[in-house]
Amino acid sequence: MNNSKLSMRVLHRYLGFFLAGIMAVYAISGIVLIFRDTDFLKREQTEERKVAPDIKKENLGKVLELRRYRFEREEGSMIYFNNGDYNRETGMAHIRSKELPYILDKMTHLHKASTDDPLYWLNIFFGVSLLFFVISAFWMYLPKTKVFKAGLLYSLAGVILTLILLLV
Repeated sequence: MNNSKLSMRVLHRYLGFFLAGIMAVYAISGIVLIFRDTDFLKREQTEERKVAPDIKKENLGKVLELRRYRFEREEGSMIYFNNGDYNRETGMAHIRSKELPYILDKMTHLHKASTDDPLYWLNIFFGVSLLFFVISAFWMYLPKTKVFKAGLLYSLAGVILTLILLLV
């Protein structure tokens, strides 16, 4: 076995062991993110916030920093919106939200990390490592073997299935 093939196998093996934990976290958080528009695994949280009194219903979502604010109704000094209420006289708002448990919330944050977040370096490292796995997998077998040729067919099938699912 030549040196490059042996080196690729060793790198593939130990990087695989190292990334096993990261892959488990990404797999779990990816599955949880599929259900982000549902209440799956979420707990209701209620927050009280004091803001200025007599805020107009049109501006309330911005003042309370609510992304999906939707006015529902107004009764006297109370304004009711999709996830809470606001008293125009006192300035007191009650906001209900549904949150994932702490550790799941932190795990799903990995998928959403942007360049403003230090976690994006982990995302880049993970992505490059997975790309290395793709490439190094083809160094595991000689190109003339049946296993290598079958591996190419399975890889092609994976690409085709992904493209079909993306385009449908």
